[in-house]
Amino acid sequence: MNVSIDAAVFSAEKIKKDISIELKSSLLDLADSSIKLENCFAYKPLINCHEHLIGNWYPPAIDDDLYPNAHIWVSEMKDSQSVKERDRIFKNSLPMNFMHGRGRLLALLGAYKNIFSGVTVVQDHAPRQKSSYYTMFPINVIRDYRQCHSLALGNFWGDDDPVKEWQKTEGKEPFIVHLGEGLDKGTGREFTILKDLNLLQPNTLLIHGISLTEQEIKECAETGTSICWCAYSNLNLIGKTLNIDACLKYGVNVVLGTDSTLSGSLNLLEELRFIKSEFPQIEPATLFNMISRNAAKALFLPEKSADLSAKCNDSLLLINARQDDPLQNLFAIDSHDIRLLLYKGLPVYGSYDLLQLFNINDEDYFFFSNLQEKRFVIGHPEKIMEEISNVLGYPKKLPYLPFQ
Repeated sequence: MNVSIDAAVFSAEKIKKDISIELKSSLLDLADSSIKLENCFAYKPLINCHEHLIGNWYPPAIDDDLYPNAHIWVSEMKDSQSVKERDRIFKNSLPMNFMHGRGRLLALLGAYKNIFSGVTVVQDHAPRQKSSYYTMFPINVIRDYRQCHSLALGNFWGDDDPVKEWQKTEGKEPFIVHLGEGLDKGTGREFTILKDLNLLQPNTLLIHGISLTEQEIKECAETGTSICWCAYSNLNLIGKTLNIDACLKYGVNVVLGTDSTLSGSLNLLEELRFIKSEFPQIEPATLFNMISRNAAKALFLPEKSADLSAKCNDSLLLINARQDDPLQNLFAIDSHDIRLLLYKGLPVYGSYDLLQLFNINDEDYFFFSNLQEKRFVIGHPEKIMEEISNVLGYPKKLPYLPFQ
């Protein structure tokens, strides 16, 4: 099916206006037909490089005081009212098994947080789970990676020590670790420890990097090490974030992550708006690369995961045009502006009107109204929230769910 839109973002460097692109899906009723969508831009779906899917509870587990490092927060947040409430649904224990009990409910909620912001690729930073965990999602939760929680706390939550974890990658998948998430001396030494362990590698993805000096950032650029920037979470917890200007100066492969809502932003769209507001010097094209090409590189994804094409788009994001510039548009839209999120030919979220183009089973979808528009989403998040509310004994609302 050919879709005519106001503009298509093929990549940060290639944007074409008044163009038709091909939407590809075996579920289309009239695959050879054409439609025209007014005030609409097309993108490749977005990539979120750092999440803790089971952690997307609300409100955040923070107080008014800033922390010298996130390790202290990790310890203290367990006693917060928010986490205690979440633990009534699923209390994490070692070894981590998110398919145990009601863990899958929280993980699915984390996936919906991303779906409602146009994301179809997510890195869930946790010990690797059983295959059934990754196959239950309607989007791509990355399963090919190795990890360590952090060098300060080690892999207390499961899997091997960081060196053995990195060795298992054989250089063919990412090795992911929290690093430098603080301002104290101990956090500042983590980069040196990483180097001494020979873990400053092209397939290493550092999360946060608040404490990194300009020289250390330069070394990341020289080795090809990627850094995931979680600005909202960093400023919420620590009061400072990654030296992004140094990263851009030296050409580090920077990607974006939301962290969980216990400390981070509500979703990737909010993260983009926050960064654009707090760091206006960063060009929109640079930010777009952080959630597209840079992200695909850091997560070892195929190049087609990041770039739109004129033909055979089975993964597609169609968004209302709120700004004339399609890249600036990403900082002006919200969940209700997503007209269609398509992943591997499957309509995942969007306007009910566009769902009518596909031959689907209504029972596989949840339908709701948002701002007086009928919308759809794959699966049944409303039933998840109903089960959660029944366990708690009162209605629970999560602000990243647009149907509440």
